[in-house]
Amino acid sequence: MMSKVVERFIKYVKYDTRPDEDSITHPTTSGQLELGKELVKELEEIGMEDICLDENGYIMATLPANIDKEVPVVGFIAHMDTSPQVSGTNVKPKFVENYNGEYIILNEEKNIILSPKDFPELKNYIGKTLITSDGTTLLGADDKSGIAEIITAMDFLIKKP
Repeated sequence: MMSKVVERFIKYVKYDTRPDEDSITHPTTSGQLELGKELVKELEEIGMEDICLDENGYIMATLPANIDKEVPVVGFIAHMDTSPQVSGTNVKPKFVENYNGEYIILNEEKNIILSPKDFPELKNYIGKTLITSDGTTLLGADDKSGIAEIITAMDFLIKKP
């Protein structure tokens, strides 16, 4: 069973939020605005307050304090856009469960392989579940994973007894 944070992340990566470097508008693409609208909907559903999606694509929301004394305000920040250099269209997340430390075939047809020889840090994740793309697109983990974590944390705090 997939955790809520992973469910959210997988949903978010399917939005193509690559920026258009030639655009003079903000956000620079409709995909960024579409994801923004989805995030607003989720924030409303979990019970956040003062939700705002401004004309530049920035989203703000408030989780009111649940105590009567003055406490510091904390802000969490993440971004929706991804790298403009790699496609973000038709992202196909791939799960590698219980990673064994060997190379990962991302796309057999196109012979796209993720190798620990090229990325030695992969060895740090032996035994873990990895989420990758199929190698033909960018996954968009930076920073859609951050967005998923923030919304899931707020959901947890709202529901916490």
